[in-house]
Amino acid sequence: MHWRDPFRVRSFRFQWPADLATSWAFEMESIVLGWFILVESGSVMMLVVFASLQYLGALVSPLFGVVGDRFGYRRMLYLSRALYAALAACFMLLAWLNALTPLTVLWMAALAGVLRPSDMMMRNALIAQTLPPRHLLGALGISRITSDSARIAGALAGAGVVALLGMTWAYVLITALYTLSFLLSRGVSDVPAPPTAAVRVSPVRDLQLAFGYVWTRPVLMAAMALAFLVNLLAFPFSLGLLPYVAKNIYLTNQTGLGWLGASFAFGGLVGSVVLSSHRYQFRAAQTMVVAGVVWFLVDVMFAFSTHLYAGMALLWGLPLGLLLSGPLIERFGYTATAGLYSALGLLLTGAMAVYWRQHIWDKDAPANAPL
Repeated sequence: MHWRDPFRVRSFRFQWPADLATSWAFEMESIVLGWFILVESGSVMMLVVFASLQYLGALVSPLFGVVGDRFGYRRMLYLSRALYAALAACFMLLAWLNALTPLTVLWMAALAGVLRPSDMMMRNALIAQTLPPRHLLGALGISRITSDSARIAGALAGAGVVALLGMTWAYVLITALYTLSFLLSRGVSDVPAPPTAAVRVSPVRDLQLAFGYVWTRPVLMAAMALAFLVNLLAFPFSLGLLPYVAKNIYLTNQTGLGWLGASFAFGGLVGSVVLSSHRYQFRAAQTMVVAGVVWFLVDVMFAFSTHLYAGMALLWGLPLGLLLSGPLIERFGYTATAGLYSALGLLLTGAMAVYWRQHIWDKDAPANAPL
């Protein structure tokens, strides 16, 4: 199978550039607004509230899956991107009028944050619906690599445009990207739900079945536990708190923040390429645990780094946790808080590996079948 095969499908030829434009806009917006909040408010607590609000929808994302099955993922995708474009246009107008305030940003970030965490889920669901099975692996790999590469370009573009032209012009570009994404999303194939003779259960029952399935399978519970630990204890310092690190630890400007964000995304891109190349035989569960341990070790080094280029190199290897980190940093300082998060992450990851060792660490476990 050639990597170009998914592009033979018309729907994917529309979805891929639409997703690319959205990823660019997401990353630009995170960099631009994160820096604005920190500079205008001077409060690390307000920064972490803003970063947490971007993941507000994670609390209700299972419901979006249920709604997507009934309402249609294509329709949800283009309507959500229309909302992003409308909000970006509001930001652009407020910036042009010099009327943008940190509190306004928080309210509008909360509105967008309800939908944003489900964007990747809707992308993958549409790929699964519109592409034949033989093209799925290649399409998902292209989608993942596209997202990571767009984050690199978006971080650099967001910081660069603000530094050179100001926030209004940055939002002109962001609004244009969201609008382009909306228009392209309209070209994605509309796949009707397949007819079925089974009795349709309620959305609440759907969720109960999903949670029950995960709860009774140790491998899935272990994966969920590690994902929770990484989101709680690792992501805050490499994503949401990056503007604080750039301004207060590395004493740099928007351009330095852009390079830090791009370095983190570059690490994700390298990982995506390595995992999707199939040149190396990875045992999935063991790789998951080892990667978690390495991430927390890198976070320890990142916590004690005071040089921009060292921090960029460390980020290559790298919403409750964000909310906790704000008051802890104000009380104990950045280094102590980041070190504590990393130590807890290492301890709990080790405990998780011991508790589920039969299912995720033994080399003969089904979850460790070579990829």
